[in-house]
Amino acid sequence: MNTILCLGIILVGALVAEKIVSYLKGPAITSYILLGILLGPYALNVTGEGLIAGSELFSNIVLGFIAFHIGKNFSLENFRRIGKAVISVSLSVTVVTLICVTVGIYYVAHQPLHIALMFGAISTATAPATTMMVIRQYKARGLFTDVLLGTVAIDDAWGIMIFSISLAIAQIVQIGQFSELIIMFVAMKAAGKIFFSMILGLIMAFLVSKISVYLQRREDVLTFILGAILLNTGIALYFHISPLLSNIFFGAVLVNIEKTSFRFFDSINTVDWPLYVMFYVLAGANLDIGLLSAMGLIGSVYIISRIIGRIGGAYAGAVIAGVDNSIKKYMGLALLAQAGVAIGLAMMAKVNLPNTGGAILNTVIATTVIYEILGPVATRFSLIKAGDI
Repeated sequence: MNTILCLGIILVGALVAEKIVSYLKGPAITSYILLGILLGPYALNVTGEGLIAGSELFSNIVLGFIAFHIGKNFSLENFRRIGKAVISVSLSVTVVTLICVTVGIYYVAHQPLHIALMFGAISTATAPATTMMVIRQYKARGLFTDVLLGTVAIDDAWGIMIFSISLAIAQIVQIGQFSELIIMFVAMKAAGKIFFSMILGLIMAFLVSKISVYLQRREDVLTFILGAILLNTGIALYFHISPLLSNIFFGAVLVNIEKTSFRFFDSINTVDWPLYVMFYVLAGANLDIGLLSAMGLIGSVYIISRIIGRIGGAYAGAVIAGVDNSIKKYMGLALLAQAGVAIGLAMMAKVNLPNTGGAILNTVIATTVIYEILGPVATRFSLIKAGDI
């Protein structure tokens, strides 16, 4: 089947699937993922090999758009209002999830400590794209939504740093050589990637702000911001820094220095939804349902301990920040989804840990199937309970 026909089937099928799932009071993302699984190579095999092979490219583009949108929530006015809550919740949920999953995999699943630590590090990653899509679908507004967006925007930064250090420890354990200098070097390297991601976003925001005065037509605004996001994403990938963080910082700086920045965000809103739809359908097509049967004890412990960590960590962070009860009760549920970032980290583990990385990757992919189906439902439930829908 040719690629164009596949894209047509995806878009029309996604609309039908969304209507069916919305009738059952479910979020649209769940319908897109389920449709992808149905159309993918492990079921009807409708999606062509070309689309599946291009999923990574498409994923980077769409995540760049979503990250840019998330950055909009970091206006100085907004951050003064929610900054304390965002920092507290994001740090707490990251640390508590790391501890819960590491302890669970080590003591319950009986895995070596360095492998348990790898699972713990990967478990800290969230799915900002999933969260953003649910919020947009239901037009959620309020303090809970603002804190949620802020949290998913920066907790992946903590997660990436923790993963880099954990990977260094795991490599050292496997070769039998321990060195504090090596761990320090890797930690500094991770911090450097985050720093340069922020610098790239800062530079791009200032360039867009300077050029924006010459853009009068809506078509020019749309064309320019699409190009700027793609440039920012491409440069980040070329220099092996985080396109997610660079685009978040791009949007965050732009909304603070450019009075007419709303033009750029509004113009993206007119074209991005079909891209998000295809992104999630293809994500579903890439999920191998057959892995669920092989998930076993490690996967089960990973899922349960991560849920405990997210809920407990978010509650603790909200108590420390002294915020509303709705954030204490429901923020952890809203942070359950896990997708591309976690799989990307697991792939790095497979490359750098030849003896054990493959098992880590398979487990993370298998649990992602569950998290990406249940995560959007949990996020919607949390937003309703918080009163933001």
